[in-house]
Amino acid sequence: MGVFVYLPLVLPLTALPIARLAEQHLHPRSATRLLAAVGTTLALCSTVCLALLMVVGTAQLPGNPLPDGWADPEVRAAVPYEEKAGIVAIGVLAAVVVACGSAVHRHVRQRIRATRALQSLQEQPSAVAVLPDPEPYAYALPGAPGRVVVSTAMMECLTARERRALVAHEQAHLAARHHRYLLATQLAARANPFLLPLRTAVAYSTERWADEEAAQAIGDRRAVAGAVGKAALFAHRSPTAPPAFAAFAAVGPIPRRVAALLEPVPPTRLWPPSSAHVAWAGLVATVGTMVSALSSLNATVTLVRILHEATLL
Repeated sequence: MGVFVYLPLVLPLTALPIARLAEQHLHPRSATRLLAAVGTTLALCSTVCLALLMVVGTAQLPGNPLPDGWADPEVRAAVPYEEKAGIVAIGVLAAVVVACGSAVHRHVRQRIRATRALQSLQEQPSAVAVLPDPEPYAYALPGAPGRVVVSTAMMECLTARERRALVAHEQAHLAARHHRYLLATQLAARANPFLLPLRTAVAYSTERWADEEAAQAIGDRRAVAGAVGKAALFAHRSPTAPPAFAAFAAVGPIPRRVAALLEPVPPTRLWPPSSAHVAWAGLVATVGTMVSALSSLNATVTLVRILHEATLL
């Protein structure tokens, strides 16, 4: 397998420039989709290569499920440099599986907890659930159907127009399935820590995406900016709000969101790029993703071929 099995482990570094520049120069919808796709692909390739190294590492362990011919010296000689790395990969891959499993379990558990907290309101036909709570908060709870959850304290903090902006923002989260992007990038970051900046960038770009949709829905960018800024002064996350879900005034770069809403609508075009830096960063990320995919494919084919030869011995 040679160097190809190691490249996908470090190639996520090629996505760091675009993670920083995409949220500044691209429309938030484009930035979210681009970064989520790049991050998910790089994380998948990285995990595949860890699994390939783990197979090599388990070859000499007693009771391994691989064919007996795998331990033949001639076969082992075909991959002489991956044995020690394979032993290390066993522990690393186990940590990745535990981290990703924990994230999924926490996501599902908190979603169930939030849904149960709203069971008393299920008879209400409205898609907006207003909870009597002295703590101001608002968040989008995905489901079938999804619900916008707002506390009475948050509603009292805002004007009528700002309330419309808040509801439109949260409905945009639900309509675009932003929780899926957030969960995908969270799992990608758990699989490869080099992808942590992409998770942060996607968390910001999903909020900006919803801001833009809300501004378009009510036709007033300043009202949305005022709602975001005012809500951030008072907001607290609800005990029932899962951290993986989008919240209207979650802790984050609120001043940047407000400043972006006070500027003109960002262009939706991807080509030509707005600057040479964006073009270069996009090219680097694209090449890195393609090389990562080809490297993991090459390593997989090589290992399958070796396993096939070992079985025939």
